[in-house]
Amino acid sequence: MLRFLSTGSNLFQSFSYSPPVIKTLRVFTPATCSTIGLAEAKVEVQELGNESKDASEVLSKWGCNDDDLMRIFSRCPSLRNADATQVQSKLCLLSGLGIRASELVKIIICRPRFFRSRYNLEERLAYLMSLFESKEKLHKAIVRNPSLLVWDNRFDIEATLVLYEELGVNKSDLIQMLLLRPMIITRTSFDDEKLEYIGRIGLSKDSKMYKYVVTLIGISRVETIREKMANLARFGFSDDEIFGLFGRAPIVLTLSTDKVQRNMTFILGTMKLEAKIVLKYPYLLYANMDTVLKPRVLVAMKIQDMDYTFHIIGPTIVRALRMSEERFLNSFVKCHHEEMANELMEIYKRTKEVKRLAESSKKCITRGFPF
Repeated sequence: MLRFLSTGSNLFQSFSYSPPVIKTLRVFTPATCSTIGLAEAKVEVQELGNESKDASEVLSKWGCNDDDLMRIFSRCPSLRNADATQVQSKLCLLSGLGIRASELVKIIICRPRFFRSRYNLEERLAYLMSLFESKEKLHKAIVRNPSLLVWDNRFDIEATLVLYEELGVNKSDLIQMLLLRPMIITRTSFDDEKLEYIGRIGLSKDSKMYKYVVTLIGISRVETIREKMANLARFGFSDDEIFGLFGRAPIVLTLSTDKVQRNMTFILGTMKLEAKIVLKYPYLLYANMDTVLKPRVLVAMKIQDMDYTFHIIGPTIVRALRMSEERFLNSFVKCHHEEMANELMEIYKRTKEVKRLAESSKKCITRGFPF
């Protein structure tokens, strides 16, 4: 039975194709309807246009082009022979959450196997709604992590919630982190060493940064944390300084050792700053080397060469690195006379266009989970 609830004037408002023809009725239980926010109970279901012959026709009506269909069927060949009414039914449930056609296509391409899963999608959405407590948050969570639609009993969401609550991260904060780091449910693990790291960082449970630190350590491998600490130690940082840095800027835990080495080498070698400046300005570690650090620093050095009275290298350049591009250009490039401004702009553009040596031929080595 096709399940498509009419929610007033037009449930397909966000989709570009024309709606199919009324064919049958489907009644949802009041509890399910009110929980997942699809419609009121006992509302007639409408079917669009003529009955679709197969799944590919249904998917085409929902916004998938030929390339999308090829990718979907390559990921899930059995979907070619799937019952068109069942495919349509699941798509209608997702559309009830306000998921737009473009988002729906991305979800299907990312996790096409949710069509062949035998679980009850209504019940799954109802449970997720009780977890996220609003249709808007559930919408965002599914778009960011379509695996929510296909998780099976191997991943105990409730147990993960309890684990984080015991560590001082309440449910509302964990939901925020789940939207930011969708892999929390599947990747979380804690042992004595991780708990020691959390304690040494020294943040109180009431701190705004605490939930970021705990969730990032929870989804990271112990070996990876050790490697990143050892990498920072090579530049003269003590363990206490490293843990303090993690507490002030937890995002440093997500940076690869290669990126940290590149940025630190540039800070020490080109900017001529002390290594420990990153303890005060962690942004220097995660700023993009090719589009922010190198172009702006080289422009600043050129300005000093052209006008010795203009002192920018030092704390001033650190503040300049945090500016938007427009503000930086207005403050340090366009403020000069036309000839000098044009020369500086040429240096800036040329530096941004330079790619890393052998970047195009760099092999991507998959090491599993990045943290």
